[in-house]
Amino acid sequence: MFSLFRKEVLSFFSSITGYLVVIVFLVITGLFLWVIPGDLNILFLGYSSLEPLFYLAPWIYLFLVPAVTMRLFAEEKKSGTIELLLTRPLSDLQIIFAKYLAGLVLVIISLLPTLIYYFTVNNLGNPVGNIDHGATWGSYIGLIFLAAVYVSIGVFGSSLSDNQIVAFVISLLISFLFYYGFEAISMLPALKSVGNVLVFFGIDNHYKSISRGVVDTRDIIYFFSVIVFFIYLTKTVLSSRKW
Repeated sequence: MFSLFRKEVLSFFSSITGYLVVIVFLVITGLFLWVIPGDLNILFLGYSSLEPLFYLAPWIYLFLVPAVTMRLFAEEKKSGTIELLLTRPLSDLQIIFAKYLAGLVLVIISLLPTLIYYFTVNNLGNPVGNIDHGATWGSYIGLIFLAAVYVSIGVFGSSLSDNQIVAFVISLLISFLFYYGFEAISMLPALKSVGNVLVFFGIDNHYKSISRGVVDTRDIIYFFSVIVFFIYLTKTVLSSRKW
């Protein structure tokens, strides 16, 4: 399993994909947070906070993560190497986990350079260090969990098609549904009675909860449940090839 995980990570950085993901994420966040005037510009906030980063990042990852994961199984299917991969002395779950962890590692690598923003805002505060450290680190944890869910959805989307563009669109739509769709649907007048239930199924509700700096067990269980659910669906799709 580790050899497959290592192969997938190296394949990201042996091509332009890995570098492009990191660069695109940093360029977009950098422009909105430090250059473009507006509500997301940290210098215009008037107080030390990384809230704009944690508002912006989920929307950027909504597109970047499917772009990363779309090739994981779709490329194997198109090239015909999926049959060879499934005959290796690895279970379907080990193959899925190896690809899943490789995608997650790439997303986390793209997030690590933003720690520079944290130290910059921390030093820009008056007095220095006047930033809500608990909420900031909670937001980072929440963002990693959010990205982990996106990757699980992306792996599932990639398993459904041998066309990377189709896999990208499927992953994007499902990720959007889980991030914002349930909350949007809950606002419909006809669904007011079940609004709270629908909001609970959305990622944003749990992401915001962790971002307050309090790690609630219910939020952790939610994220792990969604990840396990999509990994199980991916396993079901792969196993169907053997029927």
